[in-house]
Amino acid sequence: MKKFEFKGIKFLAVVIILYFTAFVFNFEQTYLGLLKAFDIFLDLLPIFVFIIILTACINYFLKPKQLMKHFGQNSGKKGVAYSLTGGILSHGPMYAWYGMLSQMREHGVKDGLIATFFYARAVKLPLLPFMLDLFGIVFTVIINVYILIFAIVQGKMMDKLMKES
Repeated sequence: MKKFEFKGIKFLAVVIILYFTAFVFNFEQTYLGLLKAFDIFLDLLPIFVFIIILTACINYFLKPKQLMKHFGQNSGKKGVAYSLTGGILSHGPMYAWYGMLSQMREHGVKDGLIATFFYARAVKLPLLPFMLDLFGIVFTVIINVYILIFAIVQGKMMDKLMKES
């Protein structure tokens, strides 16, 4: 059985202390700030729930061993689509993925698909609600489409460079 860990508890304690300090020095502004933060949280809550459900479904239905067969030398557009999707859905620090990607490379995954995966990680599903709230839907869609287009370009460039070397 995995032990439950309280990650971020120190950060939470610091934030609570800072808010109490702010309440002491400027109660009205701090209270208004908390109300605004709560309103933003309520606006973003449905998007958070959707992302959590989507991520859970993907983790349940898509297994890494099932996907390995789609990343070979002749994977074509399907391999690119899986690399983009995997990059978007991947979480955690990048170094945590190095071992698995190295093994996939040893089993014949193209370098371009790995580069595409790395580049597509710039799209962060958990942060999209904040981006939408701060920048609006038009900017958010355009920047994320550009990221995905250039993920593909980077992958193609990597394949070309690796063939030349």
